[in-house]
Amino acid sequence: MELAKRMGLIKPSPTLSLNAKAGALKAAGVDVVSFAAGEPDFPTPDHIKSAAIKAIEDNFTRYTDVGGILELRQAVAAKFERDNGLKYEPNQIVVSCGGKHTLYNLAQALWGEGDEVIVPAPYWVSYPPIVLLAGAEPVIVTTEESNGFKLTPEELKAAISPRTKALILNSPSNPTGGVYSREELEALAEVVLEHDLTVISDDIYEKILYDGLKFHNMANLGPEMASRTIIAHGLAKTYSMTGWRIGFMAGPKEVAAAVNKVQSQSTSNATSIAQKAAVAALNGPEDSVDMMRKAFDERRRFIVDALNAIDGVTCLLPGGSFYVFPNFSGCFGKSFNGKVMQGSGDLAEFLLEEARIAAVPGVAFGEDACIRFSYATSMETIKKGLERLAEGLAKLS
Repeated sequence: MELAKRMGLIKPSPTLSLNAKAGALKAAGVDVVSFAAGEPDFPTPDHIKSAAIKAIEDNFTRYTDVGGILELRQAVAAKFERDNGLKYEPNQIVVSCGGKHTLYNLAQALWGEGDEVIVPAPYWVSYPPIVLLAGAEPVIVTTEESNGFKLTPEELKAAISPRTKALILNSPSNPTGGVYSREELEALAEVVLEHDLTVISDDIYEKILYDGLKFHNMANLGPEMASRTIIAHGLAKTYSMTGWRIGFMAGPKEVAAAVNKVQSQSTSNATSIAQKAAVAALNGPEDSVDMMRKAFDERRRFIVDALNAIDGVTCLLPGGSFYVFPNFSGCFGKSFNGKVMQGSGDLAEFLLEEARIAAVPGVAFGEDACIRFSYATSMETIKKGLERLAEGLAKLS
């Protein structure tokens, strides 16, 4: 049977593939330390779980409005006004089956053949495939580690062509943990306005910030930017709700209507029970968020110091998210049992097979010099994994 040509354009998610390989080793009884997962290691808070249980007991188990129940869209709108000073009506919000689904819906609604979308690298692994599946072309812009892997106005301007429709911006970033300041966003916004671009602002790590950093996105810069910014967001990272699959978008009502139409012909509504849990998450206490952030901060500082103490490795201190993106280029060119480490893929495979560490090669994020480590795991696990990392790298010659 012949597959659609679009299937030749994309590859399976490397993060999920690596998780599967590490999982297979664990199932076989091998002790693998995994730094690959992109999800908090804390349980979903009890008040959120209770709301879902109540929804089941109340038989709230049928189809809902395609774009989400009104109660949830109102809770999302309240969140944006409370946390970000942004005002949206419920008809400007669409609830989907996770942040990835939100981004996919937006791509299907906004772009098509001949369109170009600027994607700064390092990027979250699914941005380019999502653009490709819409028939558009991702234009990858390589950013500099010396600038914290953040896009500059000059880099943005150089990537724009007459076919450019949009810019995808993720802050705090997966995989780098980089955070854009308001001033940096204002400089980019000048280019966006000059060239009449749309901005997709992926804010999924909004509340995982450190060192007193403040969250800003393009929509915060005034009415003109708010009108051309579409926010993609969700509950997975903030409330440890990865498996609940609740994401949402906020933007111009015509975009929301188009996304709603796309969703009506694909998944229909997000799970009714999870929607009730989402209401509880957005309207409830934030104690668990503060607790997780404090734990992540302690781990962040430890893992960065430990990585920088290893010969051949350098690592920036991330301002947000729960990832570090250390540079391993000092290890490239070395070998083990005759195999030369030529890039992040070779090194990640070596670490899994010889050091029993799972981490995602940076080539999957558009930066082959680095490897992504998630510190959304216990301090005990982090310490054990870094000991293995140092021992494993010492085997290279």
